[in-house]
Amino acid sequence: MAPVNATSFRELKQKNEKIAVLTAYDYPTAMLMDEAGVDAVLVGDSVGMAVMGMENTLGVTMDMMMHHVRMVRRGLKRAMLIADMPYLSYQISAEEAVRNAGRLISEGGAQGVKIEGPVVHFGDVIRCLIKAGIPVMGHIGLTPQSLHQLGGYKVQGRGEERARRLRMEALELQSVGCFAIVLECIPAEVAKEITVSLAVPTIGIGAGPDCSGQVLVSNDLLGWGQTKFTKTYVDIRGAMGKAFSAYVKDVKGGAFPGAEHCFK
Repeated sequence: MAPVNATSFRELKQKNEKIAVLTAYDYPTAMLMDEAGVDAVLVGDSVGMAVMGMENTLGVTMDMMMHHVRMVRRGLKRAMLIADMPYLSYQISAEEAVRNAGRLISEGGAQGVKIEGPVVHFGDVIRCLIKAGIPVMGHIGLTPQSLHQLGGYKVQGRGEERARRLRMEALELQSVGCFAIVLECIPAEVAKEITVSLAVPTIGIGAGPDCSGQVLVSNDLLGWGQTKFTKTYVDIRGAMGKAFSAYVKDVKGGAFPGAEHCFK
């Protein structure tokens, strides 16, 4: 299959083919996702919580993102690589945003970046990134980098006025050139209305089945976390725990290493 890029996203929507996106933070995970046929891999700032044990995503830096983007890049052949712009990497100025996004592209090997927030706040940033040749994925609804302003991790877009604002924000992100838009934690009916109104695809996370595609944090589907909008496909966490316990038991009891594990 041909490699996926920003143009492919619109083509997939036009063909009514759902888009499968997952997060990855390392080479072996990315390689397995690529082999499984995932359309795009997102190196999310969720790495702070999923891998580093942070309370939220606000402590993730550009250097941290660069480290993980480089690892994931080495595991991909077909899937598009999208990198999150971490907190304060694009909020200060458009020039700073282009510099940071450019690093993710030129040094990290990403093929696009994701920015949280509406055009009213970051329209100039998005325009400058696109002018610099960097594809931009938008992100509205629950935007984790704004959790203090939102009052925590809450569903967004409930009520007609808030739903109307989300619909407007999505159209505006499309108008400034975003190739796709993540819809996070919004009512399914609102996500459906937005998806139908756009030419570019929507990627849902906690936004119902009618989005153009879905994204999940890979650790959640592997058993590390469970929320209303995630699904555990295999309990890797449980399997790892059992393996570690068995190893400790074997070492303490002298069963490992055995003769077959030794050199002569």
